[in-house]
Amino acid sequence: MTIKTQAKDRLIVALDTSSENEAFELIKKLSGKIGYFKVGLELFSSMGPKIIDIIKDNGDKVFFDGKFLDIPNTVSKAIANIVKHKVDILNVYMSGGANMLQEAKKSLVETAKSNNLPLPKLLGVTVLTSMTSDVLENDLKVQTQLNDYVLHLAELGIKNGLDGIICSANEAKLIRDNIKNDFLIVTPGIRPSWAQNNDQKRIATPKEAIKNGVTHIVVGRPITGDKDPVSAAEKILEEIEDAIRV
Repeated sequence: MTIKTQAKDRLIVALDTSSENEAFELIKKLSGKIGYFKVGLELFSSMGPKIIDIIKDNGDKVFFDGKFLDIPNTVSKAIANIVKHKVDILNVYMSGGANMLQEAKKSLVETAKSNNLPLPKLLGVTVLTSMTSDVLENDLKVQTQLNDYVLHLAELGIKNGLDGIICSANEAKLIRDNIKNDFLIVTPGIRPSWAQNNDQKRIATPKEAIKNGVTHIVVGRPITGDKDPVSAAEKILEEIEDAIRV
């Protein structure tokens, strides 16, 4: 696999819009040029599963960012429904606990096998990149330090069969240093040096993220909000390539 191909596979573009026309335009422009399109709750609540089917029928890969968190039985059934739409990556909240994580993975595997589909990757969300230590301590009454809490959740996920985790680039190196398994680390909150931070708090550049052990980066507004999203994506791909080469 060439460095250019590696870089492309590691870039996930977030379709964070509720506009069907805007989503279609971005898919049309970026199809084949990036690794995955991320479908989150904003677009999914507007268009439903058909947006996943449209992307897949177009030959592109989908990361469904549903962040499932509920009782194990409900999460299990929801995951079965989503897997049938041939998503490539999906996620759950680690805070659902070990039983929920196990049931989620079991449902994913059974549904994929019974429908003769490739196994999607199941990731666990640790702490949202919009959250800070103050939010954990004061709003959620989590007394553990943010880094330690993220590491604990990462260990919980990997121990219970998940294929990877979602965390900020700030915690990625800590996790790589402490968990030796081969797993994915997907990082949102990626902001190139030329882009605005918006509402993200724990952010990093593409190069910093890759250097810290991140396998895939999620980029939204720096690409989708640019007047030339293809050019913006190409600049980010160049940063990823530079990080891979070193």
